[in-house]
Amino acid sequence: MSVVNPPPSAVRPPPAVVWPLVNLAGAATVVSPEPGVVASWDREGRLVTLVDGGVTFKRALDSSVKARWSACGARQRRDLPPPEAVGVFERSRAVAARVLERLPGGAAGREARERLTVEVLPWTLERLLGEGERFRAAYPLPIAILPPDSYADVVLQATHGCTWNRCTFCNFYQGTGFQVLSETEFLGHAARVKALLGRGAELRRGVFLADGNALALGNARLEPLLRLAREAFPGRPLRAFLDVLTGSRHGEPDWPRLKALGLERVHIGLETGDDELLGFLNKPGSAAEALRLTGALKAAGLSVTLIVMVGVGGREWRAAHRAATLSVLRAMPLTNRDLVYLSPFVEHPDSRYTLDRVARGLTAMSGLEVEAELSSLSLELRGFGLKAARYDIREFIY
Repeated sequence: MSVVNPPPSAVRPPPAVVWPLVNLAGAATVVSPEPGVVASWDREGRLVTLVDGGVTFKRALDSSVKARWSACGARQRRDLPPPEAVGVFERSRAVAARVLERLPGGAAGREARERLTVEVLPWTLERLLGEGERFRAAYPLPIAILPPDSYADVVLQATHGCTWNRCTFCNFYQGTGFQVLSETEFLGHAARVKALLGRGAELRRGVFLADGNALALGNARLEPLLRLAREAFPGRPLRAFLDVLTGSRHGEPDWPRLKALGLERVHIGLETGDDELLGFLNKPGSAAEALRLTGALKAAGLSVTLIVMVGVGGREWRAAHRAATLSVLRAMPLTNRDLVYLSPFVEHPDSRYTLDRVARGLTAMSGLEVEAELSSLSLELRGFGLKAARYDIREFIY
């Protein structure tokens, strides 16, 4: 077989990149003045993300900022103190100004110029920092945690706290008793959230019904709240956390009714398929109950996410935790619409879990061991045909 080289005139070099790059599609304004620098803002003009110097900075709705980068092959992260957050905001404004100076004239640059001048640059540092006060008016109690695919949801707190709140490893809801908002309270809360988001709500494709276990409520209390959530933010699917114990108390007819009202995905904190380890964690429910609950949710046409804590129980429980968890996940009727989150276990030194672990003589797994186990589990789950993804609670932001 002979190879014929094309004549020089037929070889076309790739088109040169013309800076700045601007993307105005969808619900965000995204610009890049030069390689390695990208900034995005919502349609209210508030910073969403800045990538600069190999670091990704993400602004939360309360104007706190989280930084994430890679070093020595590992993911690093840090919550920035306010002075550093201010520096990020200043850098993002400088990015907008550099892009504005270099935009082409005429129709080609008109929309980008309008967005930057009308939406982005009017946000002074003082105004942006003042969003913290508006955020706390909409969310008087903290949003403790969300699953990663809901970081960009609209969060509506139908409940505060967790119905159980006694798992030894969890400190998300300490000092917060379980509360349920009345329909009137929930309606007012949704209105304040809507005002806070403004056009920024265009970036948020779902509604997350918080807090830790809102689906523990009976249908008589849940259904009106779901209707109000859909009325406040129409056209968006609803998602929420659920624990195995309270989920098992729902009758099977409950789930189709909730799905008809817009519930689309249920996130279950499985943690482990090992019942003995669940007992050690003081986590209610069992692997068999989780299997039955998942079956009922799937029969109703709902999508399911199972959250597994990788490294919990330490080295001594590693093999049993792995085997039991893989066994129960493989037995569940999961499809490609479902997801298994593998969450590196984060041990809080002042938790009851640490006291119990030390008393029992269990050895905490190192960070490298946890990462190796997470990678191995991910490969095995994908071999079953299941979707698996990483869920690092240290990267939570809303």
